Amino acid sequence: MAPKTKKTMITIQQYGSPIRRCSDQKKHLIALGLGKMNAIREIEDSDSTQGLIAKVAHMVRVISK
Repeated sequence: MAPKTKKTMITIQQYGSPIRRCSDQKKHLIALGLGKMNAIREIEDSDSTQGLIAKVAHMVRVISK
């Protein structure tokens, strides 16, 4: 049996409003589990989540890695 690797988690907070943003950016926020102001979410750190965060970096801040 292979040893289980611990998943690294990151905590992100939404501080920007999705109002007057294109629909793709709203969908990226929803995919990250956000959508409302000051929402905080702990998600798994992977290449796909890093890409989503990069697309909405102007509305999201990474609190901890």
